[in-house]
Amino acid sequence: AMEDACAKFVSQKISKARWRPLPPSAIHPPDLFATGSWDNEDNRISIWSAEDIGNVGLNGECQGEPQLLCDIRHDGDVKDMQFLDQERIVVASSTGTVTVFRHHQNNQTLSASLRWEKAHYHVDQDTSCGGAACTGVICNKPEIVTVGEDGRINLFRADQKDGVRTIDNADSSTLHAVTFLRTTEILTVNSIGQLKIWDFRQQGNEPSQIFSLTGDRVPLYCVDRHPNQQHIVATGGQDGVLSIWDIRQGTMPVSLLNAHEAEMWEVHFHPSDPDHLFTCSEDGSLWHWDASTDKSEKPSFLHQGGKSTTYFSHSTANQSVVSAWLNNDPAKDRMEVTNLIPNQTLSVNSLDVLGPCLVYSTDAEAIYVNKKILA
Repeated sequence: AMEDACAKFVSQKISKARWRPLPPSAIHPPDLFATGSWDNEDNRISIWSAEDIGNVGLNGECQGEPQLLCDIRHDGDVKDMQFLDQERIVVASSTGTVTVFRHHQNNQTLSASLRWEKAHYHVDQDTSCGGAACTGVICNKPEIVTVGEDGRINLFRADQKDGVRTIDNADSSTLHAVTFLRTTEILTVNSIGQLKIWDFRQQGNEPSQIFSLTGDRVPLYCVDRHPNQQHIVATGGQDGVLSIWDIRQGTMPVSLLNAHEAEMWEVHFHPSDPDHLFTCSEDGSLWHWDASTDKSEKPSFLHQGGKSTTYFSHSTANQSVVSAWLNNDPAKDRMEVTNLIPNQTLSVNSLDVLGPCLVYSTDAEAIYVNKKILA
């Protein structure tokens, strides 16, 4: 829990934190992460080393802290960021601009290598005040997809200045987040509680499928796709509820799990152990959802002590075929949920998980690294 995390106070509100992806052959845990800031006079993209973290002190507390390797100024609030590869990071700005930054590891500097000015805009690209926030970005090298509050979807390639494809009136409301389903298909979530699938092989600006939260039109702010089962998608939004969707069937979520007391900002399946899922919220909490199947021994009540843990019902019918996330027979098994930071008050804006490592960032002007997340 909290005592496993090493904090670094950074004098700026951090909106996004992302691990650098590991090369395919890597056996060591991730050692570098990037952050982006918001709501500061001078926003920055920063690269940090996590190598020194993780030695345990005499009292069991985490020792070491993230070391700043380099940073660079960023125009506007950082609304989203994703690593494209080992060296490049794609950053979405509140100004509507999308920038690819390159991390030069030989001399530890950052530079802007490619920029799409006002990729998102309200009136037209040429008016000075017309920029619309770019709210989400997702990469599948060399492809980069961005969405924005202008309802636009852009498809870029990391190696060319001109956009590949724009769906201009993709949505009449704000698009908040995007993820790849397959190499040619993306899924977006919007401010009226809808998920839409877009197939780039199709011409025109209509989605191939629409899903929605019934009736409530609760804005959805985040989405993630199960890493092995592309039909399973998790979303979160304004009401803090975690929604699990099976996009092969129906147009409504297969389960709604009450989670946070305020907006859910991010949801992430663990990339190599997707029975584990993580969510963070405006309410200052970061929840670890454990749907793995060895829970039957555990009692279904709140643990006393350091961790606040809640159990949700879940079944394990035919686990090899059915993902733990799609079961909802209350009689069988239980899902364990642990708030990793019980007493945080300010918003946890972002989290990322890779291997045994978790990084998260807050409006308390701090970043945290936990290297034993699935221990």
